Amino acid sequence: MTLRQLQYILEVFRQGNHISAAADALHTSQPGISKQIQLLEAELGFDIFVRKRNRINGLTEPGQQAIAAIKRVWNEIENLKNLGQDFSAEATGQLTIGTTHTMARYVLPKIIEKFIKKYPGIRLGLRQGNPEQICELLDAGDVDISIGPDTVREFPTLTSIACFPLARSVVAPVGHPVLKAKTLTLKEIAKHPIITYDPAYSGRWKVMNAFRKAGIEPNIVFGAVDADVSKTYVELGLGIAILTTITYNKAQDSGLRARDASHLFEPTTTYARLRAKSHVRKFVIDFIRMLAPQLDETAIQSALAGGKPR
Repeated sequence: MTLRQLQYILEVFRQGNHISAAADALHTSQPGISKQIQLLEAELGFDIFVRKRNRINGLTEPGQQAIAAIKRVWNEIENLKNLGQDFSAEATGQLTIGTTHTMARYVLPKIIEKFIKKYPGIRLGLRQGNPEQICELLDAGDVDISIGPDTVREFPTLTSIACFPLARSVVAPVGHPVLKAKTLTLKEIAKHPIITYDPAYSGRWKVMNAFRKAGIEPNIVFGAVDADVSKTYVELGLGIAILTTITYNKAQDSGLRARDASHLFEPTTTYARLRAKSHVRKFVIDFIRMLAPQLDETAIQSALAGGKPR
């Protein structure tokens, strides 16, 4: 059994069971990968992959357990690499962040600017997606950290560190009746067509839960993938939007106005997520602290070890 064999198997799995894609990603040949996988399967005494007409179609039952074990081994290898880098070259390396549109557009720019000034030798990268997609990228090792809200499903291999809440506002065109209402209530909001986030985002659940608890059925006319798209359709007069307050900028959104709705809707918590029980380089911890200054290094390390940040 070799590390190269484990790497080949893990990459084939990450590439959706496509050996050709794995070969391209690892800059090697398809026959070489196939041969090494077969050698390891022979050594283990079971098939990892289900094959049909010489094509891989998925994982066998023991193969599923093997992949889980290989992920753990590979994570420990990455920990060793990171540990060595911490002692040899702290100010160099790469940090790839998986994040949502709201974070990338409205929260992270100032954080990244500050980070680059402190760590000019670190190469930064951003990968965007919905909350589940960025967690999948982190789980697969394609990003080093994910920054985003709650997810529909759990990711037991990841550690979530709560950073800060994001309150909500109602955004509407200038002069809209909802902006003039003496008291903003759920009933008042429900009088109008509503644009909110796509169901993949926790913001959608929190908005719908508030209406559901009040026994009100809102008229959701559009589910947008990000705040900028939502505001575009609000400007067209298709409805009002319920968005995180941070996404509204009076100077830039000149045709719109926002009204605080934090008393009506539960805030969204923003989490920094890392692979559990992994060695995290010091500049990554620094990035989290820039994002959430109330957290110290001890709290972050405690969370990674399985405790709760203080």
